[in-house]
Amino acid sequence: MNGNGKTKALMVVPVLAGVIALGGWQGCCHHGSPDPAQVSERVTNHVKDALEDLKATPDQTAKVLALKDSLLKDGLAMRSAQKDARTALLGYWDEETPDPAKVHALIDARIDALRTFAHEAANAGLQLHGILTPEQRAQVSKKLHRLAANH
Repeated sequence: MNGNGKTKALMVVPVLAGVIALGGWQGCCHHGSPDPAQVSERVTNHVKDALEDLKATPDQTAKVLALKDSLLKDGLAMRSAQKDARTALLGYWDEETPDPAKVHALIDARIDALRTFAHEAANAGLQLHGILTPEQRAQVSKKLHRLAANH
């Protein structure tokens, strides 16, 4: 994996689960839903590679992998809930007279869940910041600034 991929892998920790929750993870499958075990394995390998490049200590590695595990679990649950919500909305569409209150309540519930999850992901990013040394953060920052300039 190139350096940019490894830097992105570290950023996976705070944002991956959000992407999964929104249905954007397609890296482990061709059609349909990704296999959670494949997603977990791929993400774990990318994060471990990135941490190796940063010369992370075993303690740092354990902490970052714990963050990844928590977010991934919650992100996959979020994705499943999104799928259930789409199914419910389709069911409402098929009704003779859909109940607007039910439709809006479902949407509000999904927005609230996504907001909660986004805050969890942000907190994980802040924890990651605290786990890495200033030198490691500088390495990641340099690569992230370079990536941001290219997008």
